[in-house]
Amino acid sequence: MLTGFLCALGAGLLWGLVFITPLVLGDYPGTVLSFGRYLGFGLIVLVPAWLDRQRILSLTRSDWIAALKLSLVGNILYYAALASAIQLADAPLPTMMIGTLPLVISVCSNWKPGHASESVAWRRLVPSLLAIAAGLLLVNASELSHLDFHAGGKRTLQDYLLGCVIAVGAVAAWTWYPIMNARHLKRHPEIRSSTWATAQGLATLPLALAGFAGYGVWDAISGGSYDYPLGPRPAIFISMMLLLGLCASWLGTMLWNKASQRLPTSLGGQLIVFETLSALLYAFLLRGAMPAPQVLAGIALLCVGVSLGVRTFHQAQRRACAAAQAVP
Repeated sequence: MLTGFLCALGAGLLWGLVFITPLVLGDYPGTVLSFGRYLGFGLIVLVPAWLDRQRILSLTRSDWIAALKLSLVGNILYYAALASAIQLADAPLPTMMIGTLPLVISVCSNWKPGHASESVAWRRLVPSLLAIAAGLLLVNASELSHLDFHAGGKRTLQDYLLGCVIAVGAVAAWTWYPIMNARHLKRHPEIRSSTWATAQGLATLPLALAGFAGYGVWDAISGGSYDYPLGPRPAIFISMMLLLGLCASWLGTMLWNKASQRLPTSLGGQLIVFETLSALLYAFLLRGAMPAPQVLAGIALLCVGVSLGVRTFHQAQRRACAAAQAVP
């Protein structure tokens, strides 16, 4: 469990980078950022795919179908929605929406667990969920106060509302992804986490290529203002896409796969809170400002909630082991 916890922490630190990239590259469409990130991901994994080619070739047809589905929903669609929502409504709103994932995933996975051993009694899960919910409310109430969509502001009310709708789509995509990804890995424990991360990168590459080419055709037909293919700042765009492809996509996915193999899905869902905390950390570093006391209190509650969740599932595993040993 400790190894899974540390892997989830590392994945969250890397995934936090995806929240600030749309702000750094605010003059790039969210769909371009998504296709660019996963082009970088797909190209980077060609090297580990070659080095790990024996395990890659051992994957079955059903494994590749699962990887394709996970890549489409959890990679392409999720990040296109997230980047677009951030550019429409600024970082706080999508951070708030994605910050609900520890609650949403834990509830969904515990409601219908992939295996009976992954389920815990709701009365034991509620304290950690309440602590996380309270922390998210404090953090996001403070963050939303920074938004200005009135006359003269950077964003209109219509932008804000559209960003909210798109962020809901991102939440739906990333609720489905970790649950289905964890269940596939638990059904196939012979698949190494690094191999599965590489397979998802390979499955993503043709999707990203087709999407990037399709966007170029659509932009030309519609007379868009985007400077296809690399935009107004090619060097920064390429650097950021390769950084996200390596760190947030391949390394982050590999660490999350390790965590998914070692932790119950409901607990893993709660540990996605590390992504929210990392995104807030990077956002405040980008702003050059200290978090408000309300934000710090919310972060403390998030940490308390995660600690309670770890303790709840650890105790449940100990009881399950004791029960198994008691059976003659």
